[in-house]
Amino acid sequence: MTRKERWQTLLDLLVERGELEVEPAAEALGVSAATIRRDLDQLAEQQLLVRTRGGAVLHGVSYELPLRYRTSRRAAEKRRISEAVAALITPGEVIGLTGGTTTTEVARALAARPDLAQGSPALTVVTNALNIAGELVIRPQFKIVLTGGVARPQSFELTGPLAEQVLGQLAVDTAVLGVDGFDPADGAATRHEDEASVNRLLCERARRVVIAADSSKLGVRAFARICATSSVDVLVTDTGLAAEVAQEFAAAGVDVLRV
Repeated sequence: MTRKERWQTLLDLLVERGELEVEPAAEALGVSAATIRRDLDQLAEQQLLVRTRGGAVLHGVSYELPLRYRTSRRAAEKRRISEAVAALITPGEVIGLTGGTTTTEVARALAARPDLAQGSPALTVVTNALNIAGELVIRPQFKIVLTGGVARPQSFELTGPLAEQVLGQLAVDTAVLGVDGFDPADGAATRHEDEASVNRLLCERARRVVIAADSSKLGVRAFARICATSSVDVLVTDTGLAAEVAQEFAAAGVDVLRV
């Protein structure tokens, strides 16, 4: 297990339990107590947790793993999903990408498509995600439009009135959304109302809305609603989606693609 994997596991355990003790954590990860102490000290330096005498507790009253520690979760599923989403995009389109691990993979899959290696532009990408813009801006065949706004350190997303003002002036062919939850009855949602507001406007400005989400996020509710299920045209997910839930989405008018 690499250090990054240990750190992610420790943070996952901390979210699940609310607190961690060194000895049980060392036993769970199969490493020495000294290694766990060093890991906890380093995570505390990044303000991802608070060290206690015998372990660690959550930092503050709210917690969300930063994007860099979520990238390896369900990596194989996200890779298949991102490739399938990228295949839906036609050269010359204006596409909108929200922030998140799956949409980041979509951006990488688009960059890898040979038929998008040239053009003027091959794609126009509108995004409020700093990391996605940073990865794609080095490709001259892509025109990158980055919204303004206030950056969220956890997700690298720009939110607020500045982001909404820019999006309100643009027309998008396909919006690709990452979500924290997508339920047939309650619609698409995320944990944060500021992100939901920007994502909602992106949906409204798009001709087609595609949700890219692994099956762990489906049939799940989240705090801040983005849009109704009827506003979503396509759901791209993995084969872990239960057949009955897929049928509910289909009944609501969503084309479900399981990969």
